[in-house]
Amino acid sequence: VQLQASGGGLVQAGGSLRLSCIGSGRSISNSVIGWFRQAPGNAREFVAGIRFSGSTTLYADSVKGRFTISRDNAKNTVHLQMNGLKTEDTAVYYCAAAGGILTTMIGAYTSWGQGTLVTVSS
Repeated sequence: VQLQASGGGLVQAGGSLRLSCIGSGRSISNSVIGWFRQAPGNAREFVAGIRFSGSTTLYADSVKGRFTISRDNAKNTVHLQMNGLKTEDTAVYYCAAAGGILTTMIGAYTSWGQGTLVTVSS
């Protein structure tokens, strides 16, 4: 599956953005989809993930209560709603697909989108 992330931009602290990850090539309905982010000088880190049915989600502690991941299988799309953004959320955000279980382990994700930049100003 090919993935394309979009929706990044510049926002003030406390603001919101919604990222979208659109799959093509095959349906993502049988995949686990994760969002990761990478800030300059930092390793790529797990942000949120969602599995097949959309009823199971997983979040990094740093975004719990602020970010919400959801999927629309009919549109082959996964969204990441980001509210209460902080300057430390500034990063390039990537979506990725994995088979099997929902996990934070980056190595389990085999298909990656190109990334979208989120910049949060103070």
